[in-house]
Amino acid sequence: MGESTTRFAQVIGEAALRIWADLPRDSQEHLFDTATGSDDHLRHQLALYLHDHHPRTAHPPKPTALA
Repeated sequence: MGESTTRFAQVIGEAALRIWADLPRDSQEHLFDTATGSDDHLRHQLALYLHDHHPRTAHPPKPTALA
């Protein structure tokens, strides 16, 4: 990939991550499948990342003291 293509891929990827929660589920799945292909290790890593950073699936903070 040329320098421009690499830069464009980076900014598109960053934009997709920023709006991930706003994308329809079918678009999320299509983008995920296209990005990872058949690489099971990459699929797992990306799924973990999205789970940890996606507002609807992020774990709530652990309590620091009993209420």
